[in-house]
Amino acid sequence: MVGICTKMKKLANDDHRRLLHSFKVGIALTLVSTLYYVTPIFKGFGSSTIWAVLTVVLVMEFTVGGTLTKGLNRAMATLLAVASAFGAHHVAILTGGKGEVILLGIFIFLIAVVATFLRFIPVIKARYDYGVLIFMLTFSLVAVSSFRNHETFMLAYKRLMTIAIGVAIALLVSVLVFPIWAGEDLHLLTATNLERLAGFLEGFGAEYFGEKVKHDKIKSKALLQTYKSVLNTKATEDSLANLGRLEPRHGRFRFRHPWKQYQKIGSLCRRCAYLVEALSSYIIRSESQAASELENNTRIRDACMDISKESRSAIKVLASSVKTMTTLSDSKNHMTAAAEAAKSLKMTLSEEGLLIREALHIATIVSLLLEIVSCAQDIEVAIEELAKLAGFEISSDQGNDGLKEKEKSVSDHVELEGISIVVLE
Repeated sequence: MVGICTKMKKLANDDHRRLLHSFKVGIALTLVSTLYYVTPIFKGFGSSTIWAVLTVVLVMEFTVGGTLTKGLNRAMATLLAVASAFGAHHVAILTGGKGEVILLGIFIFLIAVVATFLRFIPVIKARYDYGVLIFMLTFSLVAVSSFRNHETFMLAYKRLMTIAIGVAIALLVSVLVFPIWAGEDLHLLTATNLERLAGFLEGFGAEYFGEKVKHDKIKSKALLQTYKSVLNTKATEDSLANLGRLEPRHGRFRFRHPWKQYQKIGSLCRRCAYLVEALSSYIIRSESQAASELENNTRIRDACMDISKESRSAIKVLASSVKTMTTLSDSKNHMTAAAEAAKSLKMTLSEEGLLIREALHIATIVSLLLEIVSCAQDIEVAIEELAKLAGFEISSDQGNDGLKEKEKSVSDHVELEGISIVVLE
């Protein structure tokens, strides 16, 4: 019992919104249960009132977008299924007798086969899976009950109305009582992923290049593991983006907010995380050799340290830009400094080309670092596009020479691609 209580406390401490969501579900169920206690309402809907209670239980999700998506899916699927079942019923009764039973069975079979197959289509699976399931269930229930119960219209009408009431109560509670927005979660997740990438570069610089940081060696090693959570965020990002599209305007997130751009940034973050993973894995395998070779070549070590430091600073600024929804020019300055360090490294590689070909460990580390810089520049471009689409505020220290900096950034990006090829050769 103590162990269960400890786990529950940890769950609540990890995200206090879980408690709020539980509180909201309790409120919604209490409200919808009053339909049973108010005699005029219960007499109007009868036993169909239970569908309102079931609807609240089934459609209440953690986020507003999740509740709205499930609610709309359930309402539309029920409406379409009832209409289809009525059509099937009227066609079946034209045959009369055993023909009605056979035709209803054929209709149910076809609907079940088609609906089940549609659930395998990725787009439908991601957005309408619940709706297709409810459509199949409701069609079967109405079609079967219509054979024995001739008051099918009133039965379907009551079910539609109670489901609509359940959806309305769930949505009102979800939006008005401590709302949890899927779009906001996606926004914060994007900023967090950028911070985790910057955290790796911070730990990497402290651990392998001797960069001075504010924390101890143990924390530096811990920072080297922060990138791993970025690798597995695609499913979460796609789900939050789909839910965010349906959410009403809230805060600075308008109705048609560019959620797809967040998915693009997330894809670039994962690309950068995979490069980071390759760099981390390689260093772990050849740590002693790489460290000794870098120690013997201070020019390359210093250039790599500058690249790591400036890239980290640029990504941190980009994370802050996303989180605060403001455009910050500091990221361009740091990215330019990283590109300059890369140019310096290119000159060093040209001067010591023979040594580098002999020291393959350094060549691999340098190549991966340059690829990370290139990926960071792609992330910067994607965030600039997001800033335009979402209408980020311009910070007070934003300079007037943004166009020149952008042109320089593009030029540096092209040159960096060339540097990677030189190192790999």
